[in-house]
Amino acid sequence: MDTMTPFERAAAIAQGKPADRLPCNPNVANGAARVFGCKISQFNTDPKVLAQAQIATYRRFGYDGVRVFTDLFTWAEAMGATVNAPEDHTVDLAKPAVTSLAGIDTLRPANPFKDGRLPIHLQAMDYLTDAIGSEVGCAAGIVGPFTNAFFLYGVDDTLRLIRKNPQAMHKLCDISLETCIAYADAAIDKGLSPTISEPMSSCTVVSPASFREFSLPPLKKLVDFIKSRGKNPVIHICGETRHIWNDIADLGVAGFSVDNVVNLKQCCETIGHKTKVLGHVDPASVMYGGTPISVRRKTLECILDAHDSPKGYVVMSGCSLPVETPLCNIDAMMQTVREVGYPVNADKVKEMLENTPDDAAEGTS
Repeated sequence: MDTMTPFERAAAIAQGKPADRLPCNPNVANGAARVFGCKISQFNTDPKVLAQAQIATYRRFGYDGVRVFTDLFTWAEAMGATVNAPEDHTVDLAKPAVTSLAGIDTLRPANPFKDGRLPIHLQAMDYLTDAIGSEVGCAAGIVGPFTNAFFLYGVDDTLRLIRKNPQAMHKLCDISLETCIAYADAAIDKGLSPTISEPMSSCTVVSPASFREFSLPPLKKLVDFIKSRGKNPVIHICGETRHIWNDIADLGVAGFSVDNVVNLKQCCETIGHKTKVLGHVDPASVMYGGTPISVRRKTLECILDAHDSPKGYVVMSGCSLPVETPLCNIDAMMQTVREVGYPVNADKVKEMLENTPDDAAEGTS
């Protein structure tokens, strides 16, 4: 663990005081099962195990945020979708909740206390806050209403719906939003701050125009609801997002977590005066497929690009880490930010980077 708790660190930085390091969150996700020594399937059936795995992983690495979140499909499943739940792999979508236009009218918002796995997640929050809620921010991960709509109707069919039946698409997003708000409300009642994942809002998936017509209105309603309850979410969108950066920042959110395909420096220059930026070490080729040396190099490069972003910066992976990400690579990210310290001295970081060999040099030394 670090010298400061995450809450102490955040408070010092917010007050312009020295801290032990920048905030850092590798986004370990279901890899917590490997740290705790359980099956991923236990996350989906046992709230205590779900919480204990997150607690153990936080204790192991000392990062700056803990999140109750297992997969993208929990909310659609609670509304009638079918999922595949392997014993030791992340849940995947098997069948959407409805497969026809008429079916959209039959959808009903989920009750987070009764439907699907949502009650398990809510119960896990109690264990989490009791154990570590006084020292680290605990978040309730939630899929945004637009993305959840894709899992209610099927990805390909939803893309067609956007083009051919905008009215039905709006209706689908509206019912999806009701579930998102109900879950966020329940999580906030337990003291957690919702974080929103909106991967289908990516410019890699839909056009900025489609995002603004179908995703942004319900997303704004969700954000506004969360803020009305005294919390402020961080939003993550996978893939390319450059054309919608200002749309997200103008929601007034606490932060925007960006994918590794994004130009991090450009993102900070564009919206860093509006919101905190989080990111964006490549979770696949660097964190999972790389070495501690490559993780160190990329972490230093991200810090150089973003450490002086006006509203703040959090070192983070570009998305959730693959389950089998080597723990030594996560250690390397955390150790690097500890060595950098805070406030960040850019010349020191450049020197650290110059003195860090690339993988090719490491292999021949």
